[in-house]
Amino acid sequence: MDKNHLLGMNSSIKLNQVTKNDTLFLYDLLKNKDPNANISHKKMPSYDEHVKFVMSKPYSKWYIIYHATEKIGSIYITKQDEIGIHFKEQNLTNKIRSKVLKMIIRKNPRNRYMININPRNTSLRNFLKNEGFKLIQHTYEIPKKISRV
Repeated sequence: MDKNHLLGMNSSIKLNQVTKNDTLFLYDLLKNKDPNANISHKKMPSYDEHVKFVMSKPYSKWYIIYHATEKIGSIYITKQDEIGIHFKEQNLTNKIRSKVLKMIIRKNPRNRYMININPRNTSLRNFLKNEGFKLIQHTYEIPKKISRV
């Protein structure tokens, strides 16, 4: 799908709840995720592990993002009001990102919303600032194997 086609998709975007039929698409999204965007996993799970994860319903709501009948990404909201979003196309415009973000917020009213991102993901960081999100924390991790605690 080229960028010009994506510009015209604004009115035909919809969110459908994830089902077992979406596991392969979600696995491919995970497999092709940019390392600069990743914060949630250290190594790629097996497909069976992934299916088990999806079927455990780990999020409050999890949607596949469609343009007409084509799956173009996924978006979820956690029980802690955190939004996770990922598109299969790297050349999506901020206009499309904004539309999808507004759709999940409208479908899932909360008192606040948070999005955790990799600090190296400058494109998403700038987008979120422009959407009105404010930086509230920096999070650090110490791997268990080197923990001194």
